[in-house]
Amino acid sequence: MASMTGTGGTATRSAALTWRGGLAEVAILLALIVIFSLLNPASFPTLTNLDTILNNAAIPIVVGVGASAVVLTGRIDLSVEGVMGAAGMAFVLLSANSRETADIGWLAWPAALALGAGLGALTGAIHALAKVPSFIVSLGIWYVGLGIAALLFGYEMIPFLSSEAIVAWPTQSPLGLPNSFLLALVVVALGWFLESNTRLGRAAYAIGNNEAVARMTGIPVTRFVIILFAFAGACSALAGIMGSLALGAGAANVGVGMLFLTLAAIVIGGTPLGGGRGGALRTVMGVLILPTLYNGLILAGVDPQVQSGVSGLVLVVAVIAAGWSQRAKLRVSK
Repeated sequence: MASMTGTGGTATRSAALTWRGGLAEVAILLALIVIFSLLNPASFPTLTNLDTILNNAAIPIVVGVGASAVVLTGRIDLSVEGVMGAAGMAFVLLSANSRETADIGWLAWPAALALGAGLGALTGAIHALAKVPSFIVSLGIWYVGLGIAALLFGYEMIPFLSSEAIVAWPTQSPLGLPNSFLLALVVVALGWFLESNTRLGRAAYAIGNNEAVARMTGIPVTRFVIILFAFAGACSALAGIMGSLALGAGAANVGVGMLFLTLAAIVIGGTPLGGGRGGALRTVMGVLILPTLYNGLILAGVDPQVQSGVSGLVLVVAVIAAGWSQRAKLRVSK
């Protein structure tokens, strides 16, 4: 069996490209901050507004870290919203809530995360073993997750979380930053460590660059792809928990709109859909750009329909810019 030397070289080159390319996203973010600060000097450059932007960015950052790990291999995970709904409902119903369904305390967290990881692993297994395109499988799991969430929600009253302390926790800032954003940074650190310092992460870059060569070097592509989808599912589950905490209640549609925002952040951050380069740190920059843009447009009084148009235009331009150099690699078969 061949060694992983080639894989390590690929990961090193990808990391170098990530840092050089990331400067563009930093420049865009700084430009947006300057522009909106000039347009709204009384409301945009304030600590309160910074807290708002960071709190809004926390959930898509968590989702984006998991999703970008899958995209690195040239696959895509569209199950985000369904997994968030299923895991979020499971968390609420396993915590102290107004329905008094169950209360297993802190164990509600790992239980909900396990559900998300399981759905992710199922997506990866069907894709890798049955050779079904990942976008089709993950689209199906999206609706499976929504179905689970709907069944858990049932026909009774909305389940509200009983603990006011846990509901207030995400927006509290004892360390100067919202707790939700600090949790997101922990996930980013985990994603960065996985990509940069583990065989799994280095293999993800190699698979995205050239899957056939990766297989010839002895990388267990099928097993690693399943693990990465499970990781993405766990991240989506954590996002579902965070969304439920923000609502203070269980809702099957807690993840609505998150898929578009996440994919936009990934491509804007510079992780091409063909895989092979980019990663969690680049995705974070993409996520921060979007909430800053939305926030600035709202404070500037821009019409919501115009905001949607701007968002769509930004996404299209970003997809073209990120994928143009690797357009020959982009295949829907993965």
